[in-house]
Amino acid sequence: MADNINTVFKSIWYAFERVSSSKNVLLFALSFSILLSACNVESRLAKADQLYSEGVYHKVERQYISLAGYIPKKKKHLKSRIYFKIAECNRILFNMKKAENYYIRALKGGFRDSVIYLHLAKTQMANGSYASASRNFERFLQKNPTHREALDGLVSAEKAKELLRQPSRYKIGIASEFNTNRSSDFSPAFVGNGDDLLMFTTNRDVSKKQKKSEVTGRLNFDIYSVRKNNSNRWEKPVYLREFNLSDDDGVCSFTSDGRTVFFTRVSADDNLPRSVSIMTSTRSGGEWSEPQPVIIFKDSSINIAHPAISPDGQDLYFVSDFATQSLGGKDIFISHKDNGVWSVPENLGQNINTTGNEMFPSVAPDGSLYFASDGHAGFGGLDIYRAKRDSNGIWQVTNMMAPINSPNDDFGITFRSNAASGYFSSNRGNTKNLDNIYWFELPELTYAVEGTVSDENGLPLDAIVKLIGNDGSIVKQRVKRNGTYRIKLKPNVNYVMMASNRGHLNSSKSLSTVKEKDSKVFKNDFKLPSISKPVKMENIFYEFGQWNLTPESQKELDNLVELLNDNPNITIELSAHTDSVGTAESNMELSQKRANTAVEYLIGKGIAKDRLVPKGYGESQPVAVDAFLAKRYGFLKEGDVLTPDFIASLPADYQAICNQINRRTEFRVLRTTYNLF
Repeated sequence: MADNINTVFKSIWYAFERVSSSKNVLLFALSFSILLSACNVESRLAKADQLYSEGVYHKVERQYISLAGYIPKKKKHLKSRIYFKIAECNRILFNMKKAENYYIRALKGGFRDSVIYLHLAKTQMANGSYASASRNFERFLQKNPTHREALDGLVSAEKAKELLRQPSRYKIGIASEFNTNRSSDFSPAFVGNGDDLLMFTTNRDVSKKQKKSEVTGRLNFDIYSVRKNNSNRWEKPVYLREFNLSDDDGVCSFTSDGRTVFFTRVSADDNLPRSVSIMTSTRSGGEWSEPQPVIIFKDSSINIAHPAISPDGQDLYFVSDFATQSLGGKDIFISHKDNGVWSVPENLGQNINTTGNEMFPSVAPDGSLYFASDGHAGFGGLDIYRAKRDSNGIWQVTNMMAPINSPNDDFGITFRSNAASGYFSSNRGNTKNLDNIYWFELPELTYAVEGTVSDENGLPLDAIVKLIGNDGSIVKQRVKRNGTYRIKLKPNVNYVMMASNRGHLNSSKSLSTVKEKDSKVFKNDFKLPSISKPVKMENIFYEFGQWNLTPESQKELDNLVELLNDNPNITIELSAHTDSVGTAESNMELSQKRANTAVEYLIGKGIAKDRLVPKGYGESQPVAVDAFLAKRYGFLKEGDVLTPDFIASLPADYQAICNQINRRTEFRVLRTTYNLF
């Protein structure tokens, strides 16, 4: 994000970090001075190092590049150190491609401080080069085996590519009504509980007199507002003169009533040390009061930024690099309002803060805390995380996952009042490293069940489908003329379905939406057997000349078990039939044994014995061809009876088919009053 917070609201933090680490800068400068022979180059390098220590990265990066051209090849170690500084400038300004290139050049030149592997790995993560990042995290960990940020980074590098292929249910898109092609636009914030007024931070050109940041060389940031009109469309963004001065201003947060705003301001007074503070203003009658600084630390030199106020206005989250309380980099703190005074701030602790940077906190309407971090396990650059306290008050942090997060910088999220949609910021897919505002929404989970109800031959029935949920809901629907139905379901409910039709047996199925994490349409087709005629059971097979059931047959018999359970008042005859191959006596005996075997299986599944009558018919009941069979087999006509003489008149291939049709297992309903009287 080479432009947004990488100007002031982020890279300014690095500037302060460099000031606090001036010893390292001086050591670098001293090393350079010893190795340099030309006084002019030595003087220019000393000035460059001073600018670097002040955080003027845009300007000093160009000076370092110029100086590198004066360093002779024999002093490649010195040149590698300058390359490292160039890489650092670009990393801080979030030009990750260029930073990666110069880190690699520094390594080739002999730069060996282990920190280069950590920073190179982080730039490679932001560039989506996960395999290379993994190798460099490992190199850094060889000398720093307990470094939390590197350990998390290594985990991220090894898992990021796989996780990117497992996105969340969020949908996103660029909010073109807020963005321009020449500026960074980021950190949107809704004003109060309404969804029709929003403010965001941008460095678009307000006037020709607008100052440029010394850190990035780009225009300073200002606060803009944008409002929805009566047609529910966002109007053109408006510059807020009451907040914006010559300073950098931005990253807003509002109380739920929309009457109080907190925002970040970076002073631009050239005669004073650069400082970052939080300002506040209140609105009365449509007018905002003169912004005043928020006093949190007694020491005014401590930099604070990125305010996020809780819905009730009593808790203020913010970002600081307060040396004695920070875990490393930028941390998120909280201060509570007590009688109009902000309490001594507390660091949110290591569950949220890391040795990296945690920034851009925001509070959703439900009280959940969201923030951006480059220290937690993620996809590279800044990722957005959700934090919520558990029953023990411990923060539980989860990555928002793709598509909200990406290998690039993703940050500055705000939610509508429904907490299921809103906007966030990202510099993904932008060759100029500009930030844009994106919309996001979490689609409502929708569930439905649909299917058909037909007879055993697939003909549609004028049936009723009944749906009973364990939440007490009951839905009854008549199917359409073509036998189809569709019923909407509720989330987290277990259902039992029953299809019924006069003259046919009932059939039931179960389904559940309890463990479903995505929208889904269930498919449930029902076939209702006739009460008045035999029903052929498909896929009932026996070994040749034997009566033992094959494993494939058990599934069909299990379906019959369900049917008998769905219709507890019926008794059935289960019959077996053979073809005419062999003697009539042997076929009769074989069919009876097969019917007995099937009935024994049903009894073993809990069906009462007195509801079942096994009957073997041998070859005595050849099939009479109905319309369904005639349509399926073109050589047969409705009314044909598959007797031995008829079959013998057919070609050999057709004879085999007819014998197979005659070999069947059927059931028919004997009574519908079992246990009723």
